[in-house]
Amino acid sequence: MHLSFLVNGAAQRLDVPDPEMPLVFILRDLLGLKGTKFSCLEGLCGACTVHLDGVAMRACLLRASDVEGRRVTTIEGLSADGDHPVQRAWLEERVAQCGWCQPGQIMQAAAFLAETPAPSPEDIAAAMDANLCRCGTGPRILRAVARAAGMAGEATR
Repeated sequence: MHLSFLVNGAAQRLDVPDPEMPLVFILRDLLGLKGTKFSCLEGLCGACTVHLDGVAMRACLLRASDVEGRRVTTIEGLSADGDHPVQRAWLEERVAQCGWCQPGQIMQAAAFLAETPAPSPEDIAAAMDANLCRCGTGPRILRAVARAAGMAGEATR
């Protein structure tokens, strides 16, 4: 299958062996974008979260045929220099431990905050609930999302 789509703003044209190939492996194996992690491969953990046309989606559930002509943003494309409010808040809150889930967590939070710029703590908890962290950094993740919302709010004033 010939696949044409945008990844992090750059046009990609690939020969994909199977139209059912999961996007997570297209990104990692064919494009060398290792920031998108794989874990459960069932859409349950969120480690592979990317943005598809601005919406947080699980790359393990998206197939090559799903992304034809679409726009995909990975953790590598969220910000050219790592200064997205969510990335800055992640550092300030010292969120990461093992780090495996962090790209997916960050991508989920960024999409959520783009839709809900002034969330309540309950909104944040609900939005981040489906992204799993096995290290126990959940409280720091929630603080970082709240901090990022505050940063983004300050930037618009």
